[in-house]
Parts: sequence; C-alpha cells; structure tokens
Amino acid sequence: MPETSPRRRMLILAICCMSLLMVSLDTTILNVALPAIRGDLGASVSGLQWTIDAYTVVLASLLMLAGSTADRIGRRRIFQYGLVVFTVASVLCSLAPDLRWLIIFRMLQAVGGTMLNPVAMSIITNTFTEPRERARAIGVWGGVVGISMAAGPIIGGALVEYADWRAVFWINVPIGVAALVLTALFVPESRAPKARRMDPVGQLLVMALLGSLTYAIIEAPAAGWTSPLILACVAVTVVALAGLLTYERRRREPLIELRFFRSAPFSGATVIAVSAFAALGGFLFLNTLYLQDDRGMSALDAGLHLLPMAAMALVCAPLSGRLVGTRGPRLSLVLAGATMTASGLLFTAMDAASSDALLYTAYVLFGIGFGFVNAPVTNTAVSGMPRTQAGVAAAVASTSRQIGQSLGVAVMGALIAAGLHTTAWGVIAGCGAVVLLVGLLTTGRWAAGTAERTASLLAAPAAPKRVVTTTP
Repeated sequence: MPETSPRRRMLILAICCMSLLMVSLDTTILNVALPAIRGDLGASVSGLQWTIDAYTVVLASLLMLAGSTADRIGRRRIFQYGLVVFTVASVLCSLAPDLRWLIIFRMLQAVGGTMLNPVAMSIITNTFTEPRERARAIGVWGGVVGISMAAGPIIGGALVEYADWRAVFWINVPIGVAALVLTALFVPESRAPKARRMDPVGQLLVMALLGSLTYAIIEAPAAGWTSPLILACVAVTVVALAGLLTYERRRREPLIELRFFRSAPFSGATVIAVSAFAALGGFLFLNTLYLQDDRGMSALDAGLHLLPMAAMALVCAPLSGRLVGTRGPRLSLVLAGATMTASGLLFTAMDAASSDALLYTAYVLFGIGFGFVNAPVTNTAVSGMPRTQAGVAAAVASTSRQIGQSLGVAVMGALIAAGLHTTAWGVIAGCGAVVLLVGLLTTGRWAAGTAERTASLLAAPAAPKRVVTTTP
C-alpha cells in the first residue's frame, strides 16, 4: 500500500470502523430483541441460541478464508463485497417470515461479515505501519466496539419497544451504503505481494469442527448427551480437529498457519480472545433473558440497565490502546482479567442479581474488563507477524473472537436449560481468570523470545526461493 497522509490514514480508519460499528451493533441490538423474537416467532431457548450462533459459527468458519482471499485479490474489493452482502442480508432478516428463515438470513449476513472486520483490520495494519501509531489506531477500533455496546442495547430497546424487532436490522442499511460509497472514494487497494493458495480441505474441516461442536452443545440439553446424534457430533468434532492439525501441518500454504502458534504472545492472544468473547456472549445472553424475563423489564429498560457496562467499555478501550502503545499489553490484560473475574464472582458469591447496587457494580467491572481486553489481543495478534500475512493473522484473531462468542452463547444456553444459573456465572468468572493468567504468562521476556523466533521462522522460507543456481 502506498504511503498516505495522516489525514487520509485517519479517514481510512474511520471508514473501517464503520463496518465494525455495523457488525457490532447488530450483535448487541439483537440480544435485546431476543425475547421479542421468541414471542413473535415462537422460538425456544435453543432457537434463540441458533439466532446468534448460526451467525457466529459461519463467521468463525470463513474468516480465515476471507482474510487470505483479501490478501490475494485485493482487500478493498473484498471489503466492498462484504458491505453489499451484509447490507442486503440485513434487509432479508427484517423480512424473515419465521425462525428458520431468520436463521438462514443470519447465516448470509455472516458471509458478508467475514469480509468486513478481518479485512478492515488488515487494511488498518497496512495503513498504520508505525507500531505506536498502529496501537493507537487499534485502540480507536476497540473504542468502536464500546460505542456499539453503549448504543446497541438502547437503540435496540427503543426500536423493539416503539417499532418492532425487525427494525433492529434496518439500522445496518444506511451505515452499509455510506461505508460502501466512502470505501470506493478513499480507501486504496492493497494486496499481499505473494498470493496464498486456496485450502478447500482445511476450510471444510474448520466448518465441520465448529458446526458439530456448537450443535452438540446447543442441542444436548434437549436430546441428551448420550443420544446417538450428539455422540455423532462429538465424534465429528474430534475427527475434524485431528484431521485439521495433521493436514494443515503438511501443507505448504495452509488455511491456518500453525507456525503462528509457536509464538507465545500470539497463542496467548488467541486463548484470551476465545475466553473474553465467551464471557461477553454469555454475559449478554444471560442478562438479556434475566432482565426481561425474571425482572419483567421492557426491551428499552433492559438496554438502559446495561448502559453502565457499555459506557465503561467505551471509556476503557481507547485508554487500553494508548496503554498498549506505551507500555505493552501486560497491564491491560491484567486489568481486563481481574475485573472480568470480579464481575463473575459478584454474581456467584454475592448474588449480585439480588441488589441493584451489586448488579451495577458487576456491570461496571465487566465493562472495564472488556474495554481493556480488545486492544492487547488485536495488537499482539498482528504486530509480530509479517505484513504480507496480515490478513491471515488478523483473521485468526477475529476467528478466535467468534469462536468464543459462539461457545459462550451455546454453553450459557445449555446451563440455563439445565437450571444451573449460578454455574453459568461461575463460567464467566472462570473466563476472566483465564484472561488474567494467560495474559501474565504470555507477555514476559520468554514470550517475547518465542515471538522473535517465530517471526524469523516465518520469514526464513522466503529467501531461498529467490536463489538462482547457475553453472560456472
């Protein structure tokens, strides 16, 4: 990508953030609308889980393909395709006649979403090449997630209360159209110098792994963990995982570059992303049903109750970006893990739901934790990797987020169906503890050394290919 002026770089960042705003708003708005969807379409708890997880599973399955494809044929082009598909699918979701069609259109939305956030992050990585400036840009990116968390529940609640749950999808249309026009005008095209080959076998194995795992978790409470269908799904999960690890290791240009995981910071960022977003997915799912079903609140009131959490995420995300840029990722990860753990413990040990003061305290703590976690995860995932593979590295980070959110919703729904509400909050506290411990383990000198060795390993194969042997 050619060098751009500071003003142009900020404009590109703003355009990329528009796609993140659209996708993130869609998640938070939809959570508030779940009880209304259940009432209108007659959905069960598992049906509500599929409304969310059909999107996140498809997203997680295709993100790495989208990232490598964008590196190969052009990041701006793939980004524009994603905007079109996501916007059109949003309109279709608003017209869904029943739950089955809503889930299908959500899957189509996910196909568009795969071409947005990871590709946008790749564009940002290749636009902001100076490490400190890039960390600040990623902090702004994380701040947009906070904005969506703050605005989503309130906007979604208002739309559900004063219009209809279908209106939550309409808001994507003007944002998508505006982003599409601005991208054509101001975002330069970029691609990796060397195109990566397609990996259809690896892609199918990823889809089988995530699909079977999620299906087993969601449907097991109703079907039974020992039912033939669930046991078959578990078997498919195990076989797909084993096949993926074996097959990808032998490929010259795999869908998942397993060598990335030799870097402790990168592996840690992946585990932290899964844990943090599992906590987020579970937190939103639990609280949406609790506030509207158990406490009888309207969608708007429920959205307003979540505002303290969202506001803290909005405030802390840019602070985390600056902190990562000046002091590295460790402090942000420690703060994130400690506060998310404390939030979960307030619900399990002190029954935060019994008191508004404790409830709001738990919301504030979780918002602080989630606000601090995004910037170090994203920056660690992409900063130690070659720029030529920025799309793939960013896609792995984004995939980890979606896997985490899928698992969070699936596990929480299963625990709710089994009547284990306290255990569900304990899982959220456990996710926070994982963020804390892994953050401490993967941000020291030893971890930095593994990152340096991994970067050298990734760069090493490129040199010999250009050597031409001549006969004297």
